[in-house]
Amino acid sequence: MPLKSGHPELRQSLHGLTRIFNRYWTLAAASVLLILGTSVYSFAKEGESAPGANIPPIPVTATAAKQQSMPVWIDIQGTVIPLNYVNVMPRVAGLLQSVDFREGQTVKEGQVLATIDPRPFRIQVDQAQAQLLRDEAQLSGAQSDLERYETLLIQDSIAVQQVVDQRSTVAQLKGTVASDKAALENAQLQLEWTRITSPRSGIVGLRQVDVGNMVGTNGAIGGGVSALSGTASASPPIVTIAQVQPITATFAIAQNQLPAVLDRMRSAKLPVQAWDQRRTTLLDSGKVIAVDNQINTATGTVMIKAQFANSRLTLFPNQFVNVRLLVDTVASAIVVPSAAIASGSSGNYVYVIDDANKVSVRPVTTGAVNQDYTAVSTGLKAGERVVTDGLDRLKAGSTIQVVAQYGSNNAAPADPKNRAKDGKPEGMHNGQPNKGTSP
Repeated sequence: MPLKSGHPELRQSLHGLTRIFNRYWTLAAASVLLILGTSVYSFAKEGESAPGANIPPIPVTATAAKQQSMPVWIDIQGTVIPLNYVNVMPRVAGLLQSVDFREGQTVKEGQVLATIDPRPFRIQVDQAQAQLLRDEAQLSGAQSDLERYETLLIQDSIAVQQVVDQRSTVAQLKGTVASDKAALENAQLQLEWTRITSPRSGIVGLRQVDVGNMVGTNGAIGGGVSALSGTASASPPIVTIAQVQPITATFAIAQNQLPAVLDRMRSAKLPVQAWDQRRTTLLDSGKVIAVDNQINTATGTVMIKAQFANSRLTLFPNQFVNVRLLVDTVASAIVVPSAAIASGSSGNYVYVIDDANKVSVRPVTTGAVNQDYTAVSTGLKAGERVVTDGLDRLKAGSTIQVVAQYGSNNAAPADPKNRAKDGKPEGMHNGQPNKGTSP
């Protein structure tokens, strides 16, 4: 409805509002046009350069696949056990007079370890000797009488029965003398047993009984930890001895690995290595000496025993070690560092570098693993270059720059995120492939 001429103030106010609205609308439209123009200019400038022209090559380390022999190892955990473990028990009862070893000392076979009071046993030896002398004198007299009786019998001057009786007396006295000799030897043996000697060479453990305690053939009557409370101990030995040179280790392998082990043992010795828990230090090398005669039905494994010289005493009883068992050697295998192998949803793969320094994804089938290297059964040829570090930033067609060769002293990690703290590729454990970016 048109405004009436009777309201000039209202018409003037509306006219002012219209001018203000038009002014702000003009400013808003100019701002939108400026923003659109800037965006169009930026997109136009980006379109002038080729896509990817400003993306630099990705730095990586690389190496060439090699063809060489590849040992096939079985990695398992084992427990070190002494070749012999002896509880040194007293063989006679008496007062423990001395302890002649230091705890943890290395002892030789026949070395004196302790002494029991020998005086009662010397008395028994003297008694046995006296008894023997007495019976030997009686036997000598009886033999003289028998010789005289036999002479008289020839002369028909004595009864035959008297000679027969004398012969019986001599025989009885010979038996008595033989018994006396055995008793004397037994008394001498008891006296010898008062010197407790080491039955094996090895390392002695902690002392279980102190000087002054009474000991018997069942162990110490007092001593050990329980002696501190004033109670009799439960037959502790004088000491224990562990024979550690040589030493053995036992470990269990899966039953499906047993045929390869038995086949190798029939033709040659089966080498074994013992590594520390971090698998960084080789403790000792040895050989398999025995395979158990049955498979554990609960676990599906069979126990194997290996022997080590342990010349440097790097193996200790009840120590847990990582055991490596060599069961085969592949003559001509394609080998690459385990760090070059990544895993994805479709399986294992590597990044192969072409002559133009571009990478392509190559599916591979892996085989045996030896330390930091893995055998590739299919998918790779000898001489082809593969990326060993910096895999996480790559994809098919990426341009790379090889900054160092794998294993060189000046090889720095291409991508710190792709390295674990121990210097091995992240995700690597016991030679298992690294979990890289799936292609």
